[in-house]
Amino acid sequence: MPNLVRVEPIALLPTQAGCAVFLGDGKKSIVFYIDPGVGASINLSLSSQLPARPLTHDLFLLALEAFGARISRAVIVRMEQEVYYARLIIEAENEIMQRKIVELDARPSDCLALAVRCGAPFYVVKELWDRLDDMSRVLEDMQRQSGTEEGDATDSGIL
Repeated sequence: MPNLVRVEPIALLPTQAGCAVFLGDGKKSIVFYIDPGVGASINLSLSSQLPARPLTHDLFLLALEAFGARISRAVIVRMEQEVYYARLIIEAENEIMQRKIVELDARPSDCLALAVRCGAPFYVVKELWDRLDDMSRVLEDMQRQSGTEEGDATDSGIL
């Protein structure tokens, strides 16, 4: 996928209003802010903890599975007025229909929560990625302020 940059969650840090999610490709990172509930859902999955009961993101994946579908990838496709927009790509194939690909508009936070649960890749459109500022310095500053050592997203914690 030459027009896409694969990214991974590198940190989830608490903020006064919720959670800062940092995604990176090993050279650069970007950040977006999400509500604490979705942040907790992502963090739970990244830390390989299973909730006692399925959370909303787990329920969605169970429903997809029941219909013979799976998440193939998630892509941040644009940013408008500092708000990121993403697409969730779902593939389905079962005894009733031929292979079908569905592309849904979704919040990047929900895409990430789903992608980390099922191991689906997460991308940013390359043209957008190239225009975005590197937020690695912001990440370092936030980690220093919170006393969090640099590491992967599960080291950061959000609650």
